[in-house]
Amino acid sequence: MNFQRPKGTNDILPGESEKWQFIEETARLLFRDYQYNEMRTPIFEHYEVISRSVGDTTDIVSKEMYDFYDKGDRHVTLRPEGTAPIVRSFVEHKLFGPEFAKPYKTFYMGPMFRYERPQKGRLRQFHQIGVEAFGSDNPATDVESMAMALDFFKQLGITQIRLVINSLGDQETRQAYRQALIDYLEPVENELSEDSKRRLHQNPLRVLDSKDKRDRKFVVDAPSILDYLSESAKKHFETVTTMLDALEIPYEIDSNMVRGLDYYTHTIFEIMSDAPKMGAQATICAGGRYDRLVEELGGPETPAFGFAMGIERILLTMEAEEVVIPALNELDAYVVGIGEATNLEALKVVQAIRNFGFSADRDVMNRKAKAQFKTADKTNAKLVLVLGEDELSNQTINVKSMADRKEKSFSLQEIYQRFDEVYDEMTTTLFE
Repeated sequence: MNFQRPKGTNDILPGESEKWQFIEETARLLFRDYQYNEMRTPIFEHYEVISRSVGDTTDIVSKEMYDFYDKGDRHVTLRPEGTAPIVRSFVEHKLFGPEFAKPYKTFYMGPMFRYERPQKGRLRQFHQIGVEAFGSDNPATDVESMAMALDFFKQLGITQIRLVINSLGDQETRQAYRQALIDYLEPVENELSEDSKRRLHQNPLRVLDSKDKRDRKFVVDAPSILDYLSESAKKHFETVTTMLDALEIPYEIDSNMVRGLDYYTHTIFEIMSDAPKMGAQATICAGGRYDRLVEELGGPETPAFGFAMGIERILLTMEAEEVVIPALNELDAYVVGIGEATNLEALKVVQAIRNFGFSADRDVMNRKAKAQFKTADKTNAKLVLVLGEDELSNQTINVKSMADRKEKSFSLQEIYQRFDEVYDEMTTTLFE
């Protein structure tokens, strides 16, 4: 019998989960500043939603989907990425309607699933945070989204990063470039990897994304898509770079960069970590424009721009840069109960403190006073309230401020009726 977690998954334990909360809360606060609101979609979708969106020839659909037939013989899949479900929801709920603000801005966070060989930074259940903006074909939306992503990393304290951009152009660009790429690669077809041979006629742009050494040497000299941009695609990309310059956001252009999903058009970008310990998994955020996907899933023609980032990768980056996460678990009061007779009253005291909106804890293991004081110290409690059998008979409690060791006795009634004032009195004298 195997009672271990499934391969390629993680348990996120206390001590670690606080880091996740910090990342998620930072995202929520920042995205709200940019007027993005949260959307939560199901963890599984109809298979066609993903295959139509992401593209049949991508690795995700051909190799990595956790798909199965349910008891009603419906073909469903655990979601492998976040954009397709959001687009499906956008269309289904007619969020493109006149009653909704344009652009329609939303974000998501949650688990995604891909059946692939687990390695550092790549898991079978991984977690993404992503944003999508629907309805604007203005290059300013591209730039604002990239600026927001960079702003997010800055707020987390991540600094060793760089922005890399490219354009995949429009339909016209893609057709012209697709042919140029096939013409360039066909003479060396026999020397390509098996995957690239298969992709060459199905989806030649994906050959540029190959990590196989056999393919890399040909990719280096491949024609640049930027030489094949149509007039309107060229104008869009030039406006993006002009705006990035105006905001003084540094960037690099990599004309061989493609994204692993078929739905991208025009601007695509990646944010790479240059932290020395990051190794091969250096992309920590990626996204771009996808102007045809809403239509592909049955909605009206709607331009869109979005990006996604993996929480596990962000944590690796923070570790590599040795970013210190602020402590969230502050304890306002620890109640020490000495002797069995104090058990009930200690419970009443700790609950009263919590009812005033403070964080409080107590000993429930009947430990000796010394061990309880040790715990209070370890948890950095601001106040320690001591209740022994003498105090109990007098209906008092001793309150000690851990910062300046000041002590004072209060009646239990004072704790029950005005703990907020007791707390202020015992903690604010520090600054007088």
